[in-house]
Amino acid sequence: MRRREFVAGVGAMALAARARAAALPAAPLGSDDRPSRIAGPAGAHAANGGGSAPAPPLGSDDRPSRIAGPAGARAANGGGSAPAPRHWAWVHGDAARSPDEWRRQFARLRAAGLQGVLASGGDTAALSAAARGEGLAFQRWTWALNRSGDAWVKQNRPQWFTVSREGRSSLEHPPYVGYYQWLCPTRPEVRAYVAGKMAEIARDPAVDGVHLDYIRHCDVILPVALWPKYGLVQDHELAPFDFCYCDACRDGFRGRTGRDPAKLGDPSADAEWRRFREEAVTDLVREVAAAVRAAGKPVTAAVFPTPSIARRLVRQAWDEWPLDAVFPMAYHGFYREPVEWIATATREGLAKVGDRFPLHAGLYLPDLPPDALGRAVRLAMGAGAAGVSLFELDGLTDAHIAAFAAALSG
Repeated sequence: MRRREFVAGVGAMALAARARAAALPAAPLGSDDRPSRIAGPAGAHAANGGGSAPAPPLGSDDRPSRIAGPAGARAANGGGSAPAPRHWAWVHGDAARSPDEWRRQFARLRAAGLQGVLASGGDTAALSAAARGEGLAFQRWTWALNRSGDAWVKQNRPQWFTVSREGRSSLEHPPYVGYYQWLCPTRPEVRAYVAGKMAEIARDPAVDGVHLDYIRHCDVILPVALWPKYGLVQDHELAPFDFCYCDACRDGFRGRTGRDPAKLGDPSADAEWRRFREEAVTDLVREVAAAVRAAGKPVTAAVFPTPSIARRLVRQAWDEWPLDAVFPMAYHGFYREPVEWIATATREGLAKVGDRFPLHAGLYLPDLPPDALGRAVRLAMGAGAAGVSLFELDGLTDAHIAAFAAALSG
């Protein structure tokens, strides 16, 4: 995937065409297998937030983790718990491959030292069987608040969609691109709906965990490398991209502070208003995590590269979330940063989350030729990451595979 196919700092993973094509079932609690766009803004030039963690050996990690290994590996161990996967790849599962072809692709990953896949689209049972057959953990990668493919909610609950500072619904006037249609997490009914969707995915025995994407607000500011694509200079927050000002948000904030956010002189300067929206997303994550864990599965998330960038660009306070693992998209090219910035971003995240859950650094292959990939892996692991995740399978050449394996062994 080329950078021009990404939107605004989004988490980037599927082409817009795929996103439009993969519709959800019409029932309120149907599963969401849509391909996801993970992208990581990441401009974080943010401070390290503390000293760098000691560099662990590249093949070991004694940090606690609730992520189970693949079912196949557990069976091979006599039913015991397999070691938690450390290295992952995002996978667009709707690619036209036979079960045997999927098995061969997953065998390549396993041979290189990857231990899990985060898969969107395609047939869940078939993909899971192919992954588990190669000893890989299989998490379903799914969109949370961006519901552009959710026909039921668009038809039956249009009032649930976010509203910009200009007063325009993201359902009717999506910002940046046509599939940027977002639900508002301030609404309790939205949180219950999304949690129900994720719980249904978690109850599928073919799934080892639920991997959340688009678990945030729309990008109020894009990563700087994307500004030219949209003809924008986003050196401050612009009204068309600033969400959410729906009735629920305005009433909720007014009830808490006595002030109407739509009447603030400079909303971007109001710390309480920023925090209100961050907390709405965090409340959703808490409900989703409870629902997924009730089904006996772990919950992970693809997030913007550092806590400071995530808060500033998409109202995402992921360092406060109750996750089983986090996957910050340390896509340095989106922020016009050198590859060394991956270590800086990793250290900032770890300074905030400590050992509460593992951090797996997301690496963007289009900006990493094979030799640079090896360096990126060593930088992330040297900064203390539990592992890495590669975006994405179709960009993983044999030369990348060799460089990745060499980085792990040396």
